[in-house]
Amino acid sequence: MSGDALVRLVAGCVLQYPGDRFHDELPRLRAALAGATAEPAALLGEFLDDAERHSAAALCARYTDTFDTRNRRCLYLTWWTDGDTRRRGLSLVRLKRIYRDFGLEFAGEELPDFLPAALEFAALREAAGTELLQEHRAGLELLRLALAEAGSPYAAVLAAVCATLPGPSPETKAAARALARSGPPQELVGAGTALEPFGPGIDAPADLPWPSLAERTPA
Repeated sequence: MSGDALVRLVAGCVLQYPGDRFHDELPRLRAALAGATAEPAALLGEFLDDAERHSAAALCARYTDTFDTRNRRCLYLTWWTDGDTRRRGLSLVRLKRIYRDFGLEFAGEELPDFLPAALEFAALREAAGTELLQEHRAGLELLRLALAEAGSPYAAVLAAVCATLPGPSPETKAAARALARSGPPQELVGAGTALEPFGPGIDAPADLPWPSLAERTPA
């Protein structure tokens, strides 16, 4: 697994609700970062250092207070592109199909556009996952900027994610909105083109708390 893939996997883990056992996972998360790309790994390390100084209850409260559509800090990718329209349902179906086309089954309790699930996919199927994240780049950047404006430690996590994507991050909301107007760089699965799985097996750390995807069992 590449350094960028490890960044995405760890970011996906810490962007889930922390629960009561988050501190128990810290050694495994830090161990995974040892092989991650240096700059985004440092950003994630800062987040883990900060989280370690807070109780589980405080981390849970902070997570709940941070991620809220009313404050434009939403972890659901299609909310940024489709809002609460009927089109979003089609986008969610398409995401499930993308996961399946690459040999992964979405089995989580969250919606398939939940950012930790997309990051898990982008770690396990790196090239296709990069395309998927790049398609939603404007939403990721707007979320990063909103978290930074709020002074949230989670801004470092989004900055680490965006650092694994091609090209520099927009510095302003206007630049991020302009990125949204430019559209995705290319079409993904769902527009009549079926992509093949990238190859056998997953060499990711097996003991991390992965969000929601599993290898599909062939029918």
